[in-house]
Amino acid sequence: MSSTLRRRVLAPAAAVGALSLVLAGCAADTDEPGAGGDVDCSAYEQYGTFDGESVEVYATIVEVEADDLVTSWSDFEDCTGITIDYVGTQEAETQINVRAAAGDAPDLMIIPQPGLLQRLIADGYVVAAPSSVEDNVDEFWSESWKGYGTIDGTFYAAPLMASVKGYIWYSPADFEENGYEIPTTWDEMMALTDQMTERNEGPYRPWCVGFGSGDATGWPGTDWVEDAVLRSAGPEAYDAWVAGELEFSSPEITEAIEMVGDILLNPEYVNGGFGGVESIVSTTFNDGGLPILDGNCSMHHQASFYEAQWGDGVTVAPDGDIWAFITPPMSADDGPAVTGGGEFVAAFNDREATGAVQTYLASDTWANNRIALGGVISANQGLDASLAGSQLGVQSIEILQNPDTVFRFDASDLMPAEVGTSSFWTGMVDWVSGTVSTDELTSFIDSTFP
Repeated sequence: MSSTLRRRVLAPAAAVGALSLVLAGCAADTDEPGAGGDVDCSAYEQYGTFDGESVEVYATIVEVEADDLVTSWSDFEDCTGITIDYVGTQEAETQINVRAAAGDAPDLMIIPQPGLLQRLIADGYVVAAPSSVEDNVDEFWSESWKGYGTIDGTFYAAPLMASVKGYIWYSPADFEENGYEIPTTWDEMMALTDQMTERNEGPYRPWCVGFGSGDATGWPGTDWVEDAVLRSAGPEAYDAWVAGELEFSSPEITEAIEMVGDILLNPEYVNGGFGGVESIVSTTFNDGGLPILDGNCSMHHQASFYEAQWGDGVTVAPDGDIWAFITPPMSADDGPAVTGGGEFVAAFNDREATGAVQTYLASDTWANNRIALGGVISANQGLDASLAGSQLGVQSIEILQNPDTVFRFDASDLMPAEVGTSSFWTGMVDWVSGTVSTDELTSFIDSTFP
């Protein structure tokens, strides 16, 4: 790699204050901006040449995924002369409000919730995307994906990566050794969980779970509920719930929460390798599934992007160390239904260099560069699925591209920020901690809907 590789990852403030990690290395082959060294710059000529300018990209993406993100734009840096200063912290979703209000907004932010994007636009912090970004989105993305970044007819933010949520990660060897079958319905999954409790001894439990994510702690719990709502209540009810037309305290949503509670609140079922139910909140989502590798649990519910957390030397494949199946439907006759998420790249100024980076991140070139590194997927239609770093990546892309799949964007990401990234998250933490009942949880969240 010829470009200067730079990223700054901020650790959770509650743990270590303002500690930051700066990684530097891989000196450029040349000091001339845009010269590109041994990189073929033909694909980057359209973005222009800049003399030593820098663009800050701010996001919640940390650790392995952050390293891959930085690598994905290294050729762009070489060929344009732009240095991308990546700043990653799990507190970005809350700290962006502080930074923007203080006049210290980044140039670009990778925003993981449309609700947060809408609030930043309403507050006047985000600027409309340049035409070059919109042209890429019109070419490479569906109307629905463009719609998530469009407010009142103005286009602001291009989609970036995507994820298929609701995967159940497991060890094929563990399943084979113990005679476990992949469940085809929710009831079969519950029966399998019961079967697994026969092994309960020491740290082992059927499920391992982690809600911890800095200021965003609790979001893995909302993913559980969203999968249950889509499967038990159906897509129309799901849409009404997102819109606030179907309350959390309605029978449909309450039933889905209780389905999740049958697993997460049962000490016989969780939390393998970490402790009891009480350890769910203190266990980070990054670490949540890792006890599968040690034989301390058998299943972990997490999105496709969790593939990047398994670490070097772990093979993700049907006959590998780790594999995954989609959370099963209520009936084996039901068609495929998945929830998913994605990020959006928003600009806080209209500098030409900022626009160049934003345009590149909306392109098929960036999507293929990033996908080739593994661990993530995208709904970019210019994506070559064969470049996916694993069989799971290929499978996830096929799910997104399958016209028969019932796909719904992550509900908490679509809900107003007061709910989706606030009361829903914190409510799940209180609920799994045992400080509120299901009725108290639903009443609390309903009271926060604007």
